[in-house]
Amino acid sequence: MKTLLILRHGKSSWKDSSLVDHDRPLKKRGKRDAPRMGELLREQGMVPDLILSSSAKRALNTAVLVADASGYEGEIDIRREFYPGYPDAYIEALLEAPDECQVVMVVGHNPGLEELLEVLTESFEFLPTAALAQVTLPVNHWHELNDETEGVLVNLWLPRSLQD
Repeated sequence: MKTLLILRHGKSSWKDSSLVDHDRPLKKRGKRDAPRMGELLREQGMVPDLILSSSAKRALNTAVLVADASGYEGEIDIRREFYPGYPDAYIEALLEAPDECQVVMVVGHNPGLEELLEVLTESFEFLPTAALAQVTLPVNHWHELNDETEGVLVNLWLPRSLQD
């Protein structure tokens, strides 16, 4: 069994209208919520073995904040194909994950992440910004993953449920 963590980027800023969508930064709320999700991962004993992130600024910043707060010590694998990120792009990237990685986290965007969750679990869940889903996958090797894999949604954490 493998564990997939699906994390939507934190709340982003629309303040600077001259920026292209790919370059939008995190808003104050996004900078607050991302470390909370990292702390949650540390507390749950689910620090990822590998983090794959969209190249978009808001997603990569979210990944860095989560990684720092969780105690993740690896490099973040930046994936251009996660922007905008269709389910197939995430699955194809996961196929390359090393088998020694038991817990892999993808950081990206909607609607692709909601669609990925639905493809892998047959469960539709709304993923607001900084939402984190934990999916158990019945595979022993990442290269066995496909759109027919019947995973189980184990947990879904929303930032508002982690308020101080």
